[in-house]
Amino acid sequence: MPRLFSAYVIVDWSAASKPTTGADSIWIGVLKRDVRFRLAFESFNEATRAAAETRLNAILADLKKRSERALVGFDFPMGFPRGFADAMKLKGDPWRAAWDELGKRVVDKPTNVNNRFNVAAQLNRLLTDGPFPFWGAPPKDVQTTLMATKPRAHGPGDLPEFRHADLAAKGAASIWKTYYNGSVGGQAIMGVPVARRLKDARAGAAKVWPFETGFKALTEADLGGVDLVMAEVYPSLVKGAALPGEVKDQTQVRLTAEYFARLDEANKLGEVFAPPKGTAADVVLDAEREEGWILGAGA
Repeated sequence: MPRLFSAYVIVDWSAASKPTTGADSIWIGVLKRDVRFRLAFESFNEATRAAAETRLNAILADLKKRSERALVGFDFPMGFPRGFADAMKLKGDPWRAAWDELGKRVVDKPTNVNNRFNVAAQLNRLLTDGPFPFWGAPPKDVQTTLMATKPRAHGPGDLPEFRHADLAAKGAASIWKTYYNGSVGGQAIMGVPVARRLKDARAGAAKVWPFETGFKALTEADLGGVDLVMAEVYPSLVKGAALPGEVKDQTQVRLTAEYFARLDEANKLGEVFAPPKGTAADVVLDAEREEGWILGAGA
């Protein structure tokens, strides 16, 4: 069986409000074939999200020119917990409606100045008319509908604190957390609009897993005419040692790319796109419609 992908692009995102490089900034890892058809890794550390988006477009254009299909992994949630779209009264496919809502609300300047805390506050106002469920902001961004700390626990009538995938990944943070260490909420707010533009620029040649592919094992037949599959990844799931001079984020994107490449080489990567064994039907449906899943979580 042939490999599903020729290249593996892993993106460690950042919601930083100013240009930054090094640790805790944006790292893009690319594992692709060199002139001798051997897998070779290179990484890019862009100071801003605008520069990273430009870099990603260039990488993907080059791979398309070489007729190489890519797996593109982003380390932020691609969907919200089940019920979000209904609570927001959004129309259409829940995952896509949420993507479009963020696309309309997020302002991200070339300098990395952004309005992610305002967006979280706006969404809270619409969801509960209070500082819930999003939480976490520096003092200057605290508002009546966004508090610096978590205001209360999630109850039976609330949107879930975690997606099914977050629980399966054991240690993944909640998307509602928008500040402090592990604030994947801020990263999702700032990352989804970029993923949306990358997807829309390529229409059907780019598929978002599991929303557009189905939550199932993928085969070559499923990927006809597809140049790239976009997926959520969680680099902490992959363990390994750093190379000399690497920062943690750089190591993680390299190890994650190498991990998926090894699975693909062994004709086992397709299976990773399927639900873990024993996953309930309603969980599969939630993942496909709204929540998404973390590639490899629960396996």
